[in-house]
Amino acid sequence: MAAKAQPTRREFLPAAAVAAAIAGGCAERQTAAEAEPAPPGRRIRLGVSSYSYWHFSETKYPIEKVIDHAAAVGFDGVEILHRQMEQEGAGYMNALKRRAFEAGLDLIMLSIHQDFVDPEPAKRREAVDHTKHCIDLAHQMGIPAIRLNTGRWGTIRSFDELMKAEGQEPPLEGYGEEDAIAWCVESIGQCLPHAEQAGVVMALENHWGLSTNPDTLLGIYREVDSPWLGINMDTGNYVGDPYPQIEKLAPHADIVQAKTYIGGGVWYTLDLDYVRIARALQAAGFQGYVSLEMEGNAPAEQAVEESYRTLRAAFG
Repeated sequence: MAAKAQPTRREFLPAAAVAAAIAGGCAERQTAAEAEPAPPGRRIRLGVSSYSYWHFSETKYPIEKVIDHAAAVGFDGVEILHRQMEQEGAGYMNALKRRAFEAGLDLIMLSIHQDFVDPEPAKRREAVDHTKHCIDLAHQMGIPAIRLNTGRWGTIRSFDELMKAEGQEPPLEGYGEEDAIAWCVESIGQCLPHAEQAGVVMALENHWGLSTNPDTLLGIYREVDSPWLGINMDTGNYVGDPYPQIEKLAPHADIVQAKTYIGGGVWYTLDLDYVRIARALQAAGFQGYVSLEMEGNAPAEQAVEESYRTLRAAFG
């Protein structure tokens, strides 16, 4: 169990919000031309994930090019996918930080991959050590948050098969969800002092596996109860009607990842109503970044520009 941190998140951070995805074509996405903009309010800042340009293809899309293109399009920030970084040397990271600064962009989040759902303490320790290492990388680059996963059982090996199963995996034999939750809470608790010292928020994402169920995600979040654990709300990772689930997560979101699927999705395609999403975020008082994750098959730069227009029209 993680020790309670003082003050609590609710005392430390303002209420936040989010809204998100549509599963299985449950609503139609309004285009920028059709969209009725959200009512006036504080301008939501838009970022873009470097993942939007890459999708784990054989040849990495350089993050330097992501920064240049994001600035040209009009984004306010860039989210860096850890696995897309060419190296981890200080010179490389400082160059990215300087390039973003000169382009007038924030580096908003470092998205990492780790997995706390494992019965072996040594495996969980590896995930904790990797998380701490990535916190240090974020700190070096002046990035205020990392994307954190809960993890999954691994009983469905293929991600394509996991999507067919709507993100639901059977647990390992002899274990149950309560075990996985306890492992996550304990592991995150071990990372908290490191995150606090570095000033880097760990933003826990609804990213399939154990976190497919928003109630499970919120249960872990509330059990940890620290201002250094936040919520990263992804708009594309839901089973069934997304909007009731959005309303559950909305008051706790620190950052939003907004999926688009220009040219059809790499793994699946959703129709997302971003005007509705923008209104839900505004109603919940959200003031953080909305970071584009373009997950379609269209040419990346073209699709990112189109996605930017859609998001900017919706968010005002």
